[in-house]
Amino acid sequence: MPPNGPGPTTEQPNATEPRTAAEPRTAAEQLPAEADTGRRRFLTYLLAAPTLTVAARAGLDTVAPATARAAEAAPAAPPAAPSQLLGLPGIPDIVDLGQALQVAGLPTAHLLVLEITTTGRAVLHLPRLEVGQGLTTTVAMMVAEELDARLSDVDVPLSDSRPDLLFNQLTGASNSVRTLYDPVRGAAAAARARLVTAAARRWSLPAETLRTADSAVTAPDGRRAGYGELAAEAATVALPAVPATPKPPEQRRVIGRPTGRIDARDIVTGRAKYAGDLAVPGAVPTVVARPTTINGTLASLDASAARAMPGVLAVVTVPTGVAVLAETFDQALKARDALRTTWNPGPVAALSDPDIRGKLRAAHAPFLIPPLLTQYVDGEFDFAFVNHAPMEVLTAVADVRPNRAELWFAAQTPIVAQQTLAAELGLPQDAVTVHVVRGGGSFGRRLFYDAALEAARISRAAGRPVKLMWTRNDDMRHGRMRPASHHRVRATYGLGQVLSYEHRAATVMTDFGHGLGEALTAAGFQLSVAGLSLAQAFFLLSQSNPYNVGIPTQLLAEVPLKIPTGSWRSVYSGTVRVADEIMMDELARRLGQDPVAFRRARLREPAGRTVLDTVARAGSWGRAMPAGQAQGIGYHAENGGRAAYLVEIDATDPKQPRVTKAVIAADVGTVINPTGLEAQLTGALIDGISVILQAGNHIDRGAVREGSFGDFHYARQRHTPPVVEIHLLPPSGPPGGAGELGVPAASAAVANAYARATGTSPRSFPINF
Repeated sequence: MPPNGPGPTTEQPNATEPRTAAEPRTAAEQLPAEADTGRRRFLTYLLAAPTLTVAARAGLDTVAPATARAAEAAPAAPPAAPSQLLGLPGIPDIVDLGQALQVAGLPTAHLLVLEITTTGRAVLHLPRLEVGQGLTTTVAMMVAEELDARLSDVDVPLSDSRPDLLFNQLTGASNSVRTLYDPVRGAAAAARARLVTAAARRWSLPAETLRTADSAVTAPDGRRAGYGELAAEAATVALPAVPATPKPPEQRRVIGRPTGRIDARDIVTGRAKYAGDLAVPGAVPTVVARPTTINGTLASLDASAARAMPGVLAVVTVPTGVAVLAETFDQALKARDALRTTWNPGPVAALSDPDIRGKLRAAHAPFLIPPLLTQYVDGEFDFAFVNHAPMEVLTAVADVRPNRAELWFAAQTPIVAQQTLAAELGLPQDAVTVHVVRGGGSFGRRLFYDAALEAARISRAAGRPVKLMWTRNDDMRHGRMRPASHHRVRATYGLGQVLSYEHRAATVMTDFGHGLGEALTAAGFQLSVAGLSLAQAFFLLSQSNPYNVGIPTQLLAEVPLKIPTGSWRSVYSGTVRVADEIMMDELARRLGQDPVAFRRARLREPAGRTVLDTVARAGSWGRAMPAGQAQGIGYHAENGGRAAYLVEIDATDPKQPRVTKAVIAADVGTVINPTGLEAQLTGALIDGISVILQAGNHIDRGAVREGSFGDFHYARQRHTPPVVEIHLLPPSGPPGGAGELGVPAASAAVANAYARATGTSPRSFPINF
């Protein structure tokens, strides 16, 4: 195995040995009865199966001490300069949302399952959703690293809904890698130790003399046994003869190496299966006719013409509209158009954008610091509704019978979906099976299971399986959006220092009914005792100004409107931090300082200053540019990571601006796959360009105006910068979150560049709306 990792030939007398199946658990490990029963079944399978199956618990006990030692050995941060001492940290600087979700998932982290099959496949059953973010590749790399397996020998199928995992099957908040990093490595290291032990028994050799590489164990005399050959024997190993310890960073050969996606060929050749590709027996194409306004209801229906059309199998009504079932989607869509319907107006039919903006502005609490007491800068900012608009439209397959139900869809919250579906159908939870299918994009959209719930209702009403597709128009006009918001910011200053910073955010109420509240409660956040709403808890755990700006306050006010909303990439940070970064530029200008130098002097984290220095140097910050062109900077830290974006924009025509160059620097701790991280940071850049310059949703008398990519102006190829440079800082500690990190920084950089290029101070986004 050496030089690839600790184990057989590496002395580690202090390594903690894993417990055997027979050893009792501590009180801290006690689980609810149903989870405990599942664990007993699993351990029975572990001892008797013809394959090696390892739970993450086998390796977690060795990961924790190493993590603690690394924390103890970390160098202390250098003392802050005098100009950096004026400021207070926010709650996320102490404990952030991702850490809270990690705590909620700890009791079931050991239930993660890795299997070594007799054919030599390493199969990690992933309790998360792959939506194009490359998570399956990242997890496969962790398995291959600790197992010393070929990456091509690792499979990462998505787990069905597993209620025994409690709060540990939620994909969101940039938390998957942070949560899975230790359990996955622990399980793979434990499997490796058992395989080595099995080979040592077979050959009657000391286990520490054996090596592992390329999915096999090799003896000093050249004998070799593949993992598949050893799987059955390894399944009987209760106590490995070598430490089941994950590798130290210096011995890694896979983690940190740029790697293409393991599913790339399947995606581009069409072998990758999405919900719409599944051939579930009897499931017929289905579409739904929907109201003319948001949350409207059916007033009358004449379906006679539609029912007489070729291929139409049924027409049924559900609370959300009228479903048409047919032999093909083309027939279903044509029949839907033939329906004669009238609709009752929805609850916001009297409202348009100006009305909603007025309600948001009226919701703010007053500032604490009156404007007459000191010098100040005020800013007000409007952000429009924004659709998630994933490339794959929502699709769900449902087969509902009197005593059971089975569904297939892309689910970020499958346990909550299963619970909700069971309640809706009047079935026990264990009578409802949720198969998690890969999704083609999400950005928060698939935290909700609207299509699955609707498909279940239609299947029950029609008495047959259905394959429901929401068209692009369906999701744009009746799906969930990032809430519109209005922000008021006041910063006071004197003697070159920022003395106070007040941010008031008012948003249309964000729907968090996807299980996050229960997870926070499980993590010890007693929201009712604290008098906090779920949204306020999310806001407090995720929002922190990274700069020393005197006495900071951030308050959230929500306006309850019956508009379907949901978490959009970066949730609150995508607007809050953008407003903050625009204000940092304006404060720097008021104080006669360079925007980068102004930020650098106030950043609390040394790592943040390194990121800012890197992007400023690589992007030649401050270079002369022609009239109508300018640079802009944006910085953001969240979920254990930090990123800075420097963009250059050509706004010679302010109505047709184009970002011509982007330089990105990021520090997210240990990087599993640099290629995947670069893709995430680039995607965030395109999101920032889109929502700042041109992409948003209008509300006209209770209806969403935009219905397709034809009028929802997300960035096209012609809007993307021809030059993008990405600089990843060296690993520093455990992995941080990256999926949402870049959006606020990218958005702010675009806004600030546009302001400098045009000599204006944009206050409403998107700018060209």
